[in-house]
Amino acid sequence: MAKMIINGVPTDAANGAVMDIYNPATGEVIDQVPDATKEDVERAIAIANAAQVEWAALPGWKRAELLTKVVEIARGRIDEIGTLLCKETGKVIAEAIGEAAEFCDLLQEYIEAYKHLKGTLFENGIEKGMDGNLIMTVHMPVGVSACIVPFNYPILLYCHKISSTLLVGNTAIVKPSEYNPLALIKLTEIFKEAGVPDGVLQLVTGKGAPIGEWLTQSEGIKMINFTGSTATGTKVYNSGSKHLAHVSLEMGGNDAFIVFEDADIDQAVEEVVLGRITTSGQICIGSKRILVQNSIREEFAKKLTDRFSRVKQGDPIDPSSEIGCLITEEAAKKVQKQIDETVAQGAKIAIGGTHKGAFYAPTVLVDVTKDMDIAKDMEVFGPVAPIIGFEDEKEAVEIANQTNYGLGGAVFSKDYKRAIRVANRMITGSVNINASTLCRSHEMPFGGCKNSGIGREGISSSFEEVTQKKVILLRNILA
Repeated sequence: MAKMIINGVPTDAANGAVMDIYNPATGEVIDQVPDATKEDVERAIAIANAAQVEWAALPGWKRAELLTKVVEIARGRIDEIGTLLCKETGKVIAEAIGEAAEFCDLLQEYIEAYKHLKGTLFENGIEKGMDGNLIMTVHMPVGVSACIVPFNYPILLYCHKISSTLLVGNTAIVKPSEYNPLALIKLTEIFKEAGVPDGVLQLVTGKGAPIGEWLTQSEGIKMINFTGSTATGTKVYNSGSKHLAHVSLEMGGNDAFIVFEDADIDQAVEEVVLGRITTSGQICIGSKRILVQNSIREEFAKKLTDRFSRVKQGDPIDPSSEIGCLITEEAAKKVQKQIDETVAQGAKIAIGGTHKGAFYAPTVLVDVTKDMDIAKDMEVFGPVAPIIGFEDEKEAVEIANQTNYGLGGAVFSKDYKRAIRVANRMITGSVNINASTLCRSHEMPFGGCKNSGIGREGISSSFEEVTQKKVILLRNILA
């Protein structure tokens, strides 16, 4: 049985409770994990606070050296970890192994960026009365971070959250999804093997709601880094605010993918397919509303339907499968309910619209109008592409912005002046031009606005999120 990691030790729940972990593609139980108690969580928090003092006291180069060792060990276990991720998530094997490999690259990039993290030196004599003083800023660790990781990209988001957090001298407690914690347990064990001190990185398993509450409500948690749904993220924010924890949230999205009549239609179709079949469409930043100019809407719908008909869906472990299944059968049933509601509002199914167990068929919806729920705030977490027509640039922007979400967006057009103009008017955290919203670099400051979150995650911004600036002033040192 896989176990959670507390104080560097594989640990059972205090009361011995366990949870089954299923392969969503087959329904078989592949392992069990502890279902942590409040006592377990409180113990982990106490240990993390004690460990943080000594971890922060280590020279930065030593922390970087230890994490470099993690990269070296993990590179030898990419296939093992990727295969485990495939089985517990339903992500096709190529994607799963790719995500495990990306962990190594991303952690190494964070290490290199950390070596160039710098404070500020203020010029002497700029302000009257401050002559002779030397003022500088340094980055100070915040303390213990609760890192709450979702099911869809667990390895990648685990890496984004813990890399900057640990490098600057914070400690972390990771809460993986209750559906697929196994790959993250393996990765956390590697940190111990690499020599990272006990208590610096811990992982607690179990049901999301109670563990999330115990973590986020604790005054021993100084920082909360969350990725997940808007509903849960709002609860996290409210819990953390009661003890003034620093909170960073990446939540839901209903991204608009705008295709103008002068766009390369074939390229746009391929980018839609990429965004809707990757991880079976269970992606916050995935383009979920396909806005197509009416003059090309029928042609676009026909080509997208034909392309979806050629996507091979099958057992995620089969290398020939292009799309696997959703995280649970319940998730597939939720998508089905959303499709049924949209059809009841007048949409038509061009292809798909069915599920078998956790597998949901790639689906194209046509005759979708801008007043339907799916064109506004209905976030469909599955391989579904609703095509919504628009007449002109003004209407496209209006439809794109008529949602409470504001994570990302995409604009396809050969007229770059128009593409940039539209991108500038979209109320989102990012907009990609002639690329799917999935096109995300490790460097970029990723995050949203409105109900899609606060804060930014990425190598260029994460270090600012996980540190506090401290000012050090030396009086008359230059006098």
